[in-house]
Amino acid sequence: MTAPALVVLAHGSRDPRSAATVHSLVKCLRELRDDLRIEASFLDHCPPTPYQVLGKLAAEGVEEIVILPLLLSTAFHARVDVPAVVDEARNRFPTLQIIASDVLGYDETLLDVLDRRMRAELKDGRVRELDALVLACAGSSDAQANAAVTRLARLWGQRHKLPVTAAFTTAASPSPAEAVLQWRLEGRRHVAVGSFFLAPGVLPDRAETTARKAGAVAVSRPLGVSAEVARLVLLRYGVAGLDLLTLAAPAPRPQLVRTA
Repeated sequence: MTAPALVVLAHGSRDPRSAATVHSLVKCLRELRDDLRIEASFLDHCPPTPYQVLGKLAAEGVEEIVILPLLLSTAFHARVDVPAVVDEARNRFPTLQIIASDVLGYDETLLDVLDRRMRAELKDGRVRELDALVLACAGSSDAQANAAVTRLARLWGQRHKLPVTAAFTTAASPSPAEAVLQWRLEGRRHVAVGSFFLAPGVLPDRAETTARKAGAVAVSRPLGVSAEVARLVLLRYGVAGLDLLTLAAPAPRPQLVRTA
């Protein structure tokens, strides 16, 4: 039985570094799973669209697709945009069996990547002391999505025995700059900001620029491509693939009961 194709669905950005990161991740995934057909697509700003990718796969005879939303948050894009894409794709390509996996989410394993990015930044900046942390993420109007960031920030602080604040670049507060300033007002002069974004772009750049102006001694690079991100993608794909198999299975035939 051929495994379902994996279509990575990223948000997309006008910043070419973002798409480059997604394509690099797909390359990494292909190296890990050369038995899978894996393609990149984007919701907005850059090609290809998911429909372009799905149309190509359908023309090549692919029958089953797992769409993986390359998102950290379960907020608007995951709740609205992704289901809309799946519904439209099923209408356009009725021969395809399509299912969307869960988003990556604010998974604790990604803190390992964040720590590596932070250690590299501290080394480059010759920073030897920290007394507070800020976890910078994209914000949301969804309180539950923001609460997930706050929980992850707490876990990060516990790892390093440092106080930590969750901060948001949009739709929620505090901003990374506000969080840094608050720690400095409390007398903590060595504040580092962890950039918890999957790829470079407008929001990570804004977080870095404003946090440094506020006095942050270090701001890590976005998570980017890593073994942890790739494994998490494949984990989400595997679970969705099993769900797709269940959906595709024919319903059991009713059993005839003989009467004497």
